[in-house]
Amino acid sequence: MLQVWALDGIREITPGDDLVGVILGALAAPLQDGDIVVVTSKIVSKAEGRIIHAADREDAITRETVRLVASRTSPTGHVTRIVENPLGIVSAAAGVDASNTPEGTVLLLPVDPDASARRLAEGLRTVARVGVIITDTLGRAWREGQTDHAIGAAGIHVFEDLRGTTDAEGRPLVVTLPCVADEIAAATDLVKGKASRRPVAVVRGRGDLVGGLDLPGARSIVRDPARDMFRQGADEAYADGFAAGHAARD
Repeated sequence: MLQVWALDGIREITPGDDLVGVILGALAAPLQDGDIVVVTSKIVSKAEGRIIHAADREDAITRETVRLVASRTSPTGHVTRIVENPLGIVSAAAGVDASNTPEGTVLLLPVDPDASARRLAEGLRTVARVGVIITDTLGRAWREGQTDHAIGAAGIHVFEDLRGTTDAEGRPLVVTLPCVADEIAAATDLVKGKASRRPVAVVRGRGDLVGGLDLPGARSIVRDPARDMFRQGADEAYADGFAAGHAARD
């Protein structure tokens, strides 16, 4: 049976806070071997001091942008940028967050979410052999709305590789590779919420996914650019193709 619950009583996190101690202090019951602790990236960023002064969030987004994927202007004049950030993650606004931060500041994602997850797992494993996932909210191509995704992971298999097995009818599975880290991240968002100050959740019942701290982290979820069929927005791809064709004619 899968159980998912959020921790209550976690105070506002400030730079330098010991998140391991904060999480352990908020537990109503001890962690067990095989539990997966899921932590919202916002409190990791706050503890790591990733708060910067920025009068203009757009400037911070520009600084965090490695590659512009698509840009659209709404009827009201608001510009939304889908970009690749230094972590290789493609998302709106490069993960720069201006909510629940002091006036005149913005919050950046952790420098290395996998390393952050590993530090948390090392600390929590003094109590029980757990896995850790760090999450952020991302949109999805082809679908409206957002869900939480894994941007950092340690001590957990981020994929459940079913290739080479068979389905219920005995047919071979060739490409089936569920990203269980993302599925767990989305499940915990149902109990954490966005404005309820419950940034940490525990998942129990998938101890089969918990493993060594040397397992590949969430960075392995980011698709290799050579296999990415959607490197640009439709308008941007059309414009580049049109320009290339025009140059060839010249």
